[in-house]
Amino acid sequence: MRADGGLNGLKILHLESMATLAEPKRQVSAEEAREVAEAAREEQWTSPSFVRELFLGSLRMDLIHPYPEQDPDEVARAKPFLDKLERFLREDVDSDRIDREGEIPEAVIQGLRDLGAFGIKIPREYGGLGLSQLSYMKAIELVSSVDGSLTALLSAHQSIGVPQPLKMFGSEAQKKKYFPRLAKGAISAFALTEHGVGSDPAAMETTAILDDDVWVLNGEKLWCTNGTKAELLVVMARTPSKMINGKEKKQITAFIVEMDWPGVEVVHRCHFMGLKALYNGVIRFTNVRVPKENVLWGEGKGLKLALVTLNTGRLTLPISSVAAGKRCLEVSRRWAAERVQWGRPIGQHDAIAQKLGTMAANTLAMEAVAELCGAMAERGGYDIRLEAAIAKLYNSEAGWRIIDDTVQIRGGRGYETADSLRARGEAPVPVERIMRDFRINLIFEGSSEIMHLFIAREAVDKHLQVAGDVVMPGKTTQQRLAGLARSAAFYGWWYPTRWLGWSLWPRYGEFGRLAKHVRFVERSCRRLARGVFHSMIRFGPKLELRQSVLFRLVDVAAELFAMAATCSRAQRLYERDRTTGARAAKLADLFCRQARRRVRSEFNGLRRNEDVPTYKLAQEILAGEHRWLERDIVELPE
Repeated sequence: MRADGGLNGLKILHLESMATLAEPKRQVSAEEAREVAEAAREEQWTSPSFVRELFLGSLRMDLIHPYPEQDPDEVARAKPFLDKLERFLREDVDSDRIDREGEIPEAVIQGLRDLGAFGIKIPREYGGLGLSQLSYMKAIELVSSVDGSLTALLSAHQSIGVPQPLKMFGSEAQKKKYFPRLAKGAISAFALTEHGVGSDPAAMETTAILDDDVWVLNGEKLWCTNGTKAELLVVMARTPSKMINGKEKKQITAFIVEMDWPGVEVVHRCHFMGLKALYNGVIRFTNVRVPKENVLWGEGKGLKLALVTLNTGRLTLPISSVAAGKRCLEVSRRWAAERVQWGRPIGQHDAIAQKLGTMAANTLAMEAVAELCGAMAERGGYDIRLEAAIAKLYNSEAGWRIIDDTVQIRGGRGYETADSLRARGEAPVPVERIMRDFRINLIFEGSSEIMHLFIAREAVDKHLQVAGDVVMPGKTTQQRLAGLARSAAFYGWWYPTRWLGWSLWPRYGEFGRLAKHVRFVERSCRRLARGVFHSMIRFGPKLELRQSVLFRLVDVAAELFAMAATCSRAQRLYERDRTTGARAAKLADLFCRQARRRVRSEFNGLRRNEDVPTYKLAQEILAGEHRWLERDIVELPE
């Protein structure tokens, strides 16, 4: 992971998440990286954002409550497809075989094509199913409950592959040309990462040079999911810079590339800890001639296209995390009820009961967050860049904890493979495969660290707009004076109001037993806003270097968002069915109680922490001063 773009360049960091394999040949300065990052940002907030308001100290429950429900007509349209998909997954998919052989049988891929699973959101006029974002997420939830490799195949194709950016930014001619192929099952992929370029696209080495009416593409892309199976790619490449206001502006452009074109080559298929049938590889482009009409959106808009696409595209991972949580809850509930030790089922022992209760409460919260974000994307009128990022961050982290607890509850059987369990006559419960397959979710489409940085950059955006000329380096005296006047006008009103507000009974009484938690969210969001402001004052421009501080603030916002979403969803369930709703309220109450403890801990950590000595010690380790601790092992080769 690279984070040298500074606070102004943090947003771009969510594009990729793994450490780079080698330094890029083309060295890029921090300033250049920052400029590329900022140029790709969505600078304006033209629609409301619940999480942005949280960071500013305002609880806008009207944006998420009543909890949005899916359109009944859409539910009816999606039901036949979802029913067929569920039956297909149950009867025709052998996930243990896929894991064992590292291949998805062609019959399975063709079966998905026949169902229309590769064109779920592609409009009907182009041959797709024309279903909504929530219907797509319901489909992904079903698939994820069975096999992670199938989820990766379908989501890499539809969430970040050609269909989503084509739907959002493609020309009518491009849609007519490619949507029908994609809807029939032409697999697509997204190519951005390179050997020396992960989170810093400014160092991109893949180039496209215009030769008359054709772009000539050269370069190599790494970790291209679906790349070894795809017919179509979205490829990001560096195109010639432009001079704007006398200053050079770097250009990165998105292209639709066909895999059977001359010069496109699959160099290597990558293999991983989990997702054994992931069709991920290294793709090389040698003098590939790309027609001018295959530029997506426009020259120089590639990174912004990727960022906007990911706002919706990354909602796949939160819902797949929900599926993992539900599967683990089912496995753990059954095992904890039937496994008897010391004269009673293990679920009646407090150590296991604590895990089960927490697991169920967190699964409800994950579902509330994921489906709320999906509903926001489906309805439109919201800016969900922060909500989607938190959903990805929060659900992948919570899902991992649930899986870890499930392995512990199952004990040796959780660590044993399904094939081995089957061979000795036990139920082939694939907990260890679930763990291996899921681990990448904390890395895919923005690692947890990158998501924290991205969210933090957006969290301070308003403050940078108001006071950036005061706190950021490189500003003129005139700019600083103007910034001071602007800051005095804004903070003179804003800051005192972050201390004031009625967050006591009877406010939010419509939430019943959960009202106290909603009131806690309101009090805490004002404290969060003060925490962001105080951190900017305390650290100034060096706040970009204090990532642990930023992470704590982001974690508070994530917990508050999850609490608000969970309370809203539980209330909606109660209105629909009082029996189920009362049970949901119990889970929501437990979740919020535990979340409140985590929030208080993060707030306390803003002032009481070991960040500085830990960082200093890490630098000593990097300098080799503590290699003595690595003695008495077989040393790795250099």
